[in-house]
Amino acid sequence: MKKYFIATLLVAFTLVLNAQLAEDALRYSQSFNQGTARSMGAGGAFSAVGADFSVASTNPAGLGLFRSFDMTITPEVFSRKAASTYNGRLTEDFRTIFDLSNLGYVMTSPVRNGMGWKFTQFAIGMNRLNNYNSVTNMQGTNNENTKLDVYWQQADWVPYYDLEYVDPYYLEPAWAAFLLDTVPGYDDFYSIPEPDGGVYQTQITTSKGSTNEWLFAFAANYNDKLFLGATLGLPYIRFDRKTYYSERFNSSNVPDFNSWSVTENLTTTGWGINLKVGAIYKPTDWVRVGASIHTPSYYWNMTDTWNTVTTATFGGFTESYPSLVTGEYSYRFNTPMKAIGSVAFFINQMGWVSAEYEYADYSNARFGFTDNSTSTVNDDIRNYYQSTNNLRFGTEWRLGMIMLRGGYGFSTSPYADNLNDGKRTSYSGGIGYKKDDFAMDFAYVYSMMNEDYYLYDYEGIFTNAVKTKYTAQQFALTFRFNF
Repeated sequence: MKKYFIATLLVAFTLVLNAQLAEDALRYSQSFNQGTARSMGAGGAFSAVGADFSVASTNPAGLGLFRSFDMTITPEVFSRKAASTYNGRLTEDFRTIFDLSNLGYVMTSPVRNGMGWKFTQFAIGMNRLNNYNSVTNMQGTNNENTKLDVYWQQADWVPYYDLEYVDPYYLEPAWAAFLLDTVPGYDDFYSIPEPDGGVYQTQITTSKGSTNEWLFAFAANYNDKLFLGATLGLPYIRFDRKTYYSERFNSSNVPDFNSWSVTENLTTTGWGINLKVGAIYKPTDWVRVGASIHTPSYYWNMTDTWNTVTTATFGGFTESYPSLVTGEYSYRFNTPMKAIGSVAFFINQMGWVSAEYEYADYSNARFGFTDNSTSTVNDDIRNYYQSTNNLRFGTEWRLGMIMLRGGYGFSTSPYADNLNDGKRTSYSGGIGYKKDDFAMDFAYVYSMMNEDYYLYDYEGIFTNAVKTKYTAQQFALTFRFNF
């Protein structure tokens, strides 16, 4: 009987883990390509335009339009603000960082006696695909329940001396901190501090990291009409998250109880590999049509490392209880395949306008595990997510040595059945200067997205949604050298 109850609890924790992993699948599958300031200023709609290092991560055929050696480096300032409303309480926070959006080098070689083939290009470098840096601050009063109710329900039927084996990260530290206490005469029934009124809940989540794609690309130019390219991508994920959750209330059954908190630290790392192939066809001098396919990124060794610290305050005295062990788990992960179609129209030597469409079905993301305890997460991914339609538009106009750029992007929601919002809109602008073999480009990007978040949701114990509006600003500066 005892083994039965422990197994039941482990299944319950698996369900919570699956929800988290499904969220991770979306995070690591989405890409909001940054690259060079020239591309960012034009809304990222460069797949049919080409001759910019950023296309190595979208349509590598665009590298075929280079006629010389090219080197770029793009430092940027990235800032994301989160405005969260929970039970009528609005709280705002933001995080600003300085990072590197792009680093690239393109070598161009003429083809002699190539039967129509004029140039080949080889490129090596890095483009940033996603930025995870943010701080989300959620605060408000909950008159319905407390997160300790979740602990209570999960711990019942498990003897206190087995808690360290069943859950050394949450339940055992809660027991050590007297947030869980056995009912007299029992070793597997528990009581918790009961609020004498509402519970003031706070959750502050600080995220850091990015997905950067290191790449090797090859392209070729056939008769200035057809351009072909392929990229071998090696994306690297680094994600760090610290989540501080606290509750403050007076207890009617535990004298002098003031507050408690749990801090969770998670680090995820992983290398992946993918292949991108593309083509651009130029039927006339003023039109270019492009298409590319991205294979799934296969991450062969994703690793999660995590720990927790639980703190309780009684009568003004505070004591902390770290988790007994540091968790570590390795697994595999595949992102979905992507397809991009694009077109660009050129107006003499004055400028161009472009548009591109990207399709990705996030319900096709998949985890691979060495055991079966969390295998149902792939079913959750199929149920929670859907395909998205991503549109990008851009333009560039030349005024002598000065270029002016603008762009717009829109991504539909990746969530199925209106489970959440997740639609993303971006506006961008930029200016460039080019003289001889040197160019400098500046871009500004403003993006917006709304999402709902639940502090906890477990077998009928849940909070109201925290409605969060994310706004991000990017300031990028690219230095380009041709030789």
